[in-house]
Amino acid sequence: MDFRRGKYREEPEINLVPLIDVLLVILIFLMVTTTYSRFGELKITLPEASADKPLKAPNPVNVTVDAQGHYMVNDTPVSSGAIDALSLALRKAAGDQKDPVIVINADAKSTHQSVVNVMEAARIAGYTHITFTTQTQ
Repeated sequence: MDFRRGKYREEPEINLVPLIDVLLVILIFLMVTTTYSRFGELKITLPEASADKPLKAPNPVNVTVDAQGHYMVNDTPVSSGAIDALSLALRKAAGDQKDPVIVINADAKSTHQSVVNVMEAARIAGYTHITFTTQTQ
């Protein structure tokens, strides 16, 4: 005997569309709020300087670089901006000093390459003590 003849019973059904919508909203929220570490970024610690008076070096070699890339070694113009000419001028200005202090006075608008040229010329000449001058604000 079938007592359920007049009653139709529906099978339970799970609707997944709202569940998927909620999961996508959660996924988007997590993607937006997550921070990723940047491996391509350089992590450097900048050097600190104190306001103490620097020690006076005996007869430093002063190299001046202006905004146009012209060089002067101890107030003597260097005819060429080539690294070999700068190296020769540094040796001439140092005289018989073994490792003089090279002081680079570069204009704020001079190119980075012109300062690197002075450093390379000092390396070729065999001088390792290089310093820069700045002005206080």
